[in-house]
Amino acid sequence: MKNKKKIIVIIVSSILGLLLITISGFFIFRDQLLTQAIAKTTSHLDQKYDSILLIGKVEFTNFNGIRLTNISLKPRAADTLFDIDNMETSINFWRLFTGDIQLGTLKINNGYVQLIKKGNIKNFAAFLKKDSTAVQSDDKKNYADFAYRIITTALNLVPTDMKIENLKFKLDDNGKKATIDIKKLILANSQMETAINVKTNTFTQRWKIKGYADPRNKKADLQFFNRDTGAIKVPYFDERYNLISSFDSIRLNIKNIDKSGGQLHIDGFTSIANLKVNHPKIASKDVLIKKARFDYRFLLGANSIAIDSSSTAQFNQIKFRPYLSVDTEEDTIYKLKVVIPRMKAQHFINSLPDGLFTNFQGMQALGNFDYKLNFQFNKNKPDELVFDSNINKENLKIIKYGEANLTKLNGEFIYRAIIDNVLQRPVLVGNANPNYTPMSAISPYLKKCVLTTEDPSFFSHHGFINEAFKQSIVKNIKTKKFSRGASTISMQLIKNVFLTREKTLSRKLEEILLVYILENNRIVSKERMLEVYFNIIEWGPNVYGIGEASQFYFQKQPSQLTFNECLYLARIIPSPKKFMYQFNAEGRLKESAAQQERFLTNIMLKRGLLASDDTIYKSLPLYISGPAQSYLRIKVQDSIPKDSLNIVNEFNF
Repeated sequence: MKNKKKIIVIIVSSILGLLLITISGFFIFRDQLLTQAIAKTTSHLDQKYDSILLIGKVEFTNFNGIRLTNISLKPRAADTLFDIDNMETSINFWRLFTGDIQLGTLKINNGYVQLIKKGNIKNFAAFLKKDSTAVQSDDKKNYADFAYRIITTALNLVPTDMKIENLKFKLDDNGKKATIDIKKLILANSQMETAINVKTNTFTQRWKIKGYADPRNKKADLQFFNRDTGAIKVPYFDERYNLISSFDSIRLNIKNIDKSGGQLHIDGFTSIANLKVNHPKIASKDVLIKKARFDYRFLLGANSIAIDSSSTAQFNQIKFRPYLSVDTEEDTIYKLKVVIPRMKAQHFINSLPDGLFTNFQGMQALGNFDYKLNFQFNKNKPDELVFDSNINKENLKIIKYGEANLTKLNGEFIYRAIIDNVLQRPVLVGNANPNYTPMSAISPYLKKCVLTTEDPSFFSHHGFINEAFKQSIVKNIKTKKFSRGASTISMQLIKNVFLTREKTLSRKLEEILLVYILENNRIVSKERMLEVYFNIIEWGPNVYGIGEASQFYFQKQPSQLTFNECLYLARIIPSPKKFMYQFNAEGRLKESAAQQERFLTNIMLKRGLLASDDTIYKSLPLYISGPAQSYLRIKVQDSIPKDSLNIVNEFNF
């Protein structure tokens, strides 16, 4: 027993002795070690990034504290990246033995960090280059391990006690400037207090960040708001991206960051009050979301990243549960699920953001509904895309319409197209207009041809064609651009009669909701919708409706149109103002246009829409006899504009 105690004493004494020797050695040689470390860092920045690191003076202040003065980093061929007068920091000495660098305290006085772009020269460009010498590995990255390592490293570099005074962050993007001037930033006893001045070319403001931050326990609850009256404006984006945005306050809460069972869990919530956004691609006016909140749970596994379905999102009175994931274990599979639990239809209408749904303002509805969306896309098997959208209604009824009164489609009304924000001449949709043509006076061939090219399942769908949506999404993903739409005649009708032609998110969202209401509330019959469609669509330069079109091209009444003429009119609907490019210098249809006609004719024959006798005049050339003939006298160039023909595979088959 005595021998065991003796051995333990010897071991403990040896460990303490080695530790004492290490600490003593560190104190004896620490100045030399620090000098060598700075020299190594300076050389690395010089050789790899062609940048000069200058430090006026560096010294130890206590057991684990370092003070640096006059520190700057300047790329040789660009502006200085940062320049700081004084900086003091301390490092957790014991954490170094585990291989971690953990800052204890940080003090910074007077300095700036700046990102500058002049022409194509950026003072930070060298630090964005990929390391060409890095060893490429075929091993898959473990998302959970990688993210946890990055988060832990980043939080270890956030000191538990911090005091920053007069530190500026400057941005100059070819004259588009923004300066965030931190007058004061104090973190003490896990409480943060700041005073920040912001200045751009367009505004000046004073901001404040206040709340709780505990980097060691990976928790925070911070609020961001304006020290003065009014909303916080987002800098730089207004000049750089023409995006004007502001908000009253933002709150960020991180409750938990934990890794267990091979999964990384990140839980918390974020909220924003009175978010205002203005951008030409979003809407023509300010969009306001009064209240929004996202209670999140991020899950990261070895091969997956996900927003868990236990997360909830809310804006105004609309609450929904989102699920979003990317899984790379075998194929790369993207999943999106959205569930809106049962809610009152009026609460949904009231919650639509101001400025984004102007046609719904004043609308009143009864009843309830719930909604589910299921989307799945396999990157390696794109044609197996899943897109299921389902809404369940309970006594849903519109009792008052907003600005877009859909019932007007049942009677006479004035239609005025809007092209490039210019209101066109009025067109009366009604019998008082001599060019108005009821369905009974329109050639049956035109109905068959237009439905074939524009919307074959018009009389059976409810405004949308799920399969067309799926095909559209697949093609847009493959081409990485919006190269194909899935517009039905119902959608075209809503767009023409009630909306503008502006290509904004607002218009598209309103179009979808208005089409759903039109098609699912028995407001207008399908026959009446098609009749209105034939009488308002643009069919040439300042030509609206089939009554005007049949005269403009063929000097005929709509009832007298032949199959050839109807097929031609159906084909030019996508680009009616460029109809002349369908013809060659002799006034005959070009081969590309004739090929489209043969293709469409065969489709209609296969579907039983035509008999062989219907195509008896197909061998005869198409002859433009009306006022449109004057456009054909213009010398036609050999090349055809890319958007002047409706490409065969773009038809809604």
